[in-house]
Amino acid sequence: MTEFKNRTELLFLYDIENANPNGDPNDENKPRIDEETGKNIVTDVRLKRTVRDYLFENGNDIFVQEKVYDDEGHIQDAKLRAADYLPDDLEKLALMSAEQQKKAISNNILKDCIDVRLFGATIPLDLKVKKGKKAASVSGSLTYTGPVQFRVGKSLHSVNLQFFKGTGAFASKPGVTKKTFREEYMLSYSLIGFYGIANENAGKHTKLALEDIKSLKKALWNGTKGLISRSKFGQMPRLLLSIAYNEPDFFIGELDNLVHLESEVIDTKIRRPEDYVIDISELVGKIEKAKDKIQSISFIADEKIQFRLNGEKVDLASLNGFKDESTEVL
Repeated sequence: MTEFKNRTELLFLYDIENANPNGDPNDENKPRIDEETGKNIVTDVRLKRTVRDYLFENGNDIFVQEKVYDDEGHIQDAKLRAADYLPDDLEKLALMSAEQQKKAISNNILKDCIDVRLFGATIPLDLKVKKGKKAASVSGSLTYTGPVQFRVGKSLHSVNLQFFKGTGAFASKPGVTKKTFREEYMLSYSLIGFYGIANENAGKHTKLALEDIKSLKKALWNGTKGLISRSKFGQMPRLLLSIAYNEPDFFIGELDNLVHLESEVIDTKIRRPEDYVIDISELVGKIEKAKDKIQSISFIADEKIQFRLNGEKVDLASLNGFKDESTEVL
């Protein structure tokens, strides 16, 4: 594994049509909408769940998962999950100091769990383990600051909220003749932007590798596209841009605020990528000013998304320093 050394910024755009990208359980599971701007909001937790699910389904071990531990269907808490990474030699573990015990568990978690290497975790250790006649007790906690952090995502335009009501398939209770009613909320269309940073300093503590960042990109793109549930079906990744820097601690910042959706259609009537273009003039201007501090710029772009630079439509591959990495990542 190659150590991750260069701070990297990420801009991820995806859209959804006639679906709910992130329902609020405290508000009838409605899509989250900023009341002032009318823009759709998606939490970073939702995006990380998409990444974790894709990584797990493709053979990676992840720490944060719903795992049943007995025949009655009980789900592990964080303490029990941590116990999965205890060293096999309990006799040796029992002879270790508290710090040595924590380090032994930490090494196993970071070696196996890509989601902890990426997103960090706070893991309580209140474990009393017995295997045959051998037993060990471990206490304390492990805290990892996630090297990869995303801000809450937001749509690049105001959205249109739809309300649907229909009948269910079953009666509400025995002995009645009427079926239940079903109510749900959807967005007609939303182009959502997420901004993230991969921090090389925090990455040293979680043993983040370059290969992990490549896996993250693959999970963002394919995980979003492949999330085929009833409420998420219709999601499509449109752009994944990454900027790696050669100067420690430097980054441009707020990449999501440097791209702008422009359309002749009213925001709430936008329904597809053909209805707008993404103006990248401000973004490219910032990149030009920081070019001496930039190691590389790479992107994956869907063929339907259109870009405009200084009033002219452009292909990202034609821009100086921009590299299409779709064949390398996907």
